Amino acid sequence: MTAPRMSTNIDGMSNVPRTAVDSQDSGGPIAQLRRLTEAHKELARQQSAQVRAARSQGYSWQAIASALEISKQAAHKRYGKQ
Repeated sequence: MTAPRMSTNIDGMSNVPRTAVDSQDSGGPIAQLRRLTEAHKELARQQSAQVRAARSQGYSWQAIASALEISKQAAHKRYGKQ
C-alpha cells in the first residue's frame, strides 16, 4: 500500500513571514514582537490543520512526528485530542 502524500501548499501562509519581519516597518522592537507573536499563532493554527489533514489521510503519528521533528508521544499528546 502506498502512503498518501501530504500537501506542500499551505493556503494563506505566503504572507506570514513577510508580515512578521517586514524590514520597512519603523514600529520598533515591541511592534515587531507583536507581529512575530501573531505570526507564531498563525503558524501554530496552520500546523494543527496540517496534522488533522495528515491524520484524516491515514498518516501515522510516527510519520507526523518525524515531519515535526518531535517524538511520536509528543505529537500525539499535542494534537491527539483535537
